[in-house]
Amino acid sequence: MIKVAVHLTAFYLVYSLLLSKDTTYSRNRVFILLSLIASLILPLITIRTGKTLDIQIFGRLLAEVFVSSASENSADFYAGILLPGTLQIICTLYAIGVILFLLKLFIDFLNLLFLIIKGKKNGSRIIRFHGIQTSGFSAMGYIFLNTKLNSEDADEIIKHEENHLKKNHFLDIIFIEIIKPFQWFNPVIYLINRDLRAIHEFQADLDCLNSGVPVGNYQTLLLNQVFKTKAFNLTNSFSNPSLVRKRMLMMTKKPSSALTAIKLTAVIPVAGFLFLAISAYRDIPLTEQKKDQVENTSQVPVVYGENVYSTSSEEYKTVPFVVVEEMPLFPGGDTELLKYLAANTRYPEKAKVNGTQGKVVVRFCVNENGGVDRISILQGVDPELDAEAARVVSTLPAFIPGRQGGIAVSTWYMVPLTFTLK
Repeated sequence: MIKVAVHLTAFYLVYSLLLSKDTTYSRNRVFILLSLIASLILPLITIRTGKTLDIQIFGRLLAEVFVSSASENSADFYAGILLPGTLQIICTLYAIGVILFLLKLFIDFLNLLFLIIKGKKNGSRIIRFHGIQTSGFSAMGYIFLNTKLNSEDADEIIKHEENHLKKNHFLDIIFIEIIKPFQWFNPVIYLINRDLRAIHEFQADLDCLNSGVPVGNYQTLLLNQVFKTKAFNLTNSFSNPSLVRKRMLMMTKKPSSALTAIKLTAVIPVAGFLFLAISAYRDIPLTEQKKDQVENTSQVPVVYGENVYSTSSEEYKTVPFVVVEEMPLFPGGDTELLKYLAANTRYPEKAKVNGTQGKVVVRFCVNENGGVDRISILQGVDPELDAEAARVVSTLPAFIPGRQGGIAVSTWYMVPLTFTLK
């Protein structure tokens, strides 16, 4: 969902900066709908590149583990476990938001169905209502009119709402209202929703004016019907006050030139950059020499910085992911992983005698089989402490491997272990 939000933001910036002021409403409508669809699909796609991206990576950072020399088994992990706890809170809040927005959407549907069942007569698509502070709206193939409207105003509003029905604007609204609960945290989705509804009104207004309705009379009708509206979110409301000024300006605006379509090309580099930044998977093919090394040894040294640790693993065929769609899962979760490290780390006796202490940052990889390999010291303190940190990580039980696009992949992890004599 975060990846979707990033794509939506980028596409909306292109629309807002380059396209929103054009009168090519059909093109703008298609652009917004395709942006929504692309934002949902592109994060699900993974591409492979034959060359490693030149980016310094560290991997998933676990909470800090403290190792004390006070007793043989006195290690502990940082109180509160900031990262796992924060993620849990965020996920809980996100789920609550999704449920509330879906509930609101369901209630809106029920209210519309109730109005239709209550007001439908003899197969007519016109349904009269009262008690809702709006002059009229359209939804689900029906036109809803306030009983307070006189016959002349009602006829003009019916023409307007029929244009919404002809262009199937209600389907657009349903589509974005279904996406909105899952992107409720993203302010851009509300801007997209607002602008898509504005395009609907611009299209309906233009069709009414092209049918022969005088601009002055139509604007007067629009102004006369504007007051606080409480129409459902699932509708196109004729008297939406937030759009009146824009609608009146667009009615008198000169049609945009066909050359404005050139501005659409701006979305190509934007989409390409996002796609490569988010979906690229770095794959290093094995050379023949490396294949021979795999056949001749099962102990592959891993070198990062000054320290070397060997891990029992076959030759590494790919560069691990930093973040994947489904992160590796330690039995019991990250809390149990940190407890394991805390319980099984020993303060080396030689380091105690020498008064050596400090933070050792260990990086390791959870491979596609769930095993731990490629153990390295990113930040070392002393050979004794570094070796102990690498040792305890090497004893970790198997994880449930991470997955990207449904395929088990290798994933980087990083954990700081702080050895202290206090």
